[in-house]
Amino acid sequence: MASDGRFPKVEELLSSMVSYNTVNSEISKREKPEEKLVDFLRDLAERSGFETKRLAVPHQSDELLITYCQGEHLPWVLFDSHLDTVSVEGMTVEPFAALEKGGRIWGRGACDTKGSGAAMFRALWEYAREGRLQDGSSAPNNIALFYSVDEEWGMTGIRAFVQDHYPGLGFKLKGALVGEPTRLRAVIAHNGVVRYTVQTHGVACHSSNPTLGKSAVSDMARLITFLEEEFIPTCNRSHPLTGKAQCSINTIRGGTAANIIPDSCEIQIDRRTVPGESTKESVDAFTKAIDEFKRQRPESEITWQLSIDVPPLDDSQSGAFSAAVAKVLTGMGLNGETIGVTYGTHAADLQVGGIPAVVIGPGDIGQAHTKDEWIDLSELKKAVEVYKRLMTGL
Repeated sequence: MASDGRFPKVEELLSSMVSYNTVNSEISKREKPEEKLVDFLRDLAERSGFETKRLAVPHQSDELLITYCQGEHLPWVLFDSHLDTVSVEGMTVEPFAALEKGGRIWGRGACDTKGSGAAMFRALWEYAREGRLQDGSSAPNNIALFYSVDEEWGMTGIRAFVQDHYPGLGFKLKGALVGEPTRLRAVIAHNGVVRYTVQTHGVACHSSNPTLGKSAVSDMARLITFLEEEFIPTCNRSHPLTGKAQCSINTIRGGTAANIIPDSCEIQIDRRTVPGESTKESVDAFTKAIDEFKRQRPESEITWQLSIDVPPLDDSQSGAFSAAVAKVLTGMGLNGETIGVTYGTHAADLQVGGIPAVVIGPGDIGQAHTKDEWIDLSELKKAVEVYKRLMTGL
């Protein structure tokens, strides 16, 4: 493999990545916020002798695919890390300074998930440079390193990859490792998300005579009470690795002024599905609940939309690939017991696309999205070794 210049240490690479403001476009209202970081990573990859492809995503920054092919006959493994982050509002550390202090790197994305992305890239460089295992045999996998976008909002990036790009890449993946902060534990199951946006509609009028109007806020108050008493308790499926299904009403907006009867009100409902639950089941149950409320209160006018749909990751479909990941971890003296988590990731969409997927990365989910986000340097460096061994051992 050709190499141009010195490849950065993993902590140097992470610091560079954190310095780019990649707050998700839907949150920041900035157009293509990941684009400059994609340019940086692509330049570094090409100077280091890797092949690259920019993959277009509608209304988003391009994604970046870095490939290292050792032989056409060898299998391919995907390593995925998303580049977008959540908001920096309210942070108590400089979000893009990547301060290194106390054995940690601080900043937005350091944990979720630029730490994984930096460790994956450093591992790929070392893997390609070494070329062979210590016993002299060829390393057994071709590697695709994928930097994706829009994970923190709509999951449009991973879906564009699975549906639009992967079928035309010319190789079949035997599995994928998705970088998220798991403390380097292998996650083989997680919950999904179905999110509803619900509106009630009324008639505006001057508040001096409310009888001339119809309050959408009052209708929404009655609907919320109904949902919390009659619908949410029915969301009670459970899974041994990911726990109980959840449902909560988390935002409400309505009205324009204190002296105007409101003609609209809107809530957002977050529904966490467990492996084994389908989106159709969730939607059918919610539709039934709304229809029942309308039956009880036919004067109410309600509309709703499905705003987000992230499927669960089902451990029953991970098969031999997750077992191979666990074996590598155990062989390194790490905890190879596979686990489940309550949050959602790209792994589920990869699984839906027929690609076995395991979630694994440095950092603790408790530090993701926080006001002082950080990642432990020792775990970041350990992640390089873990990813490199996964490249050779799966």
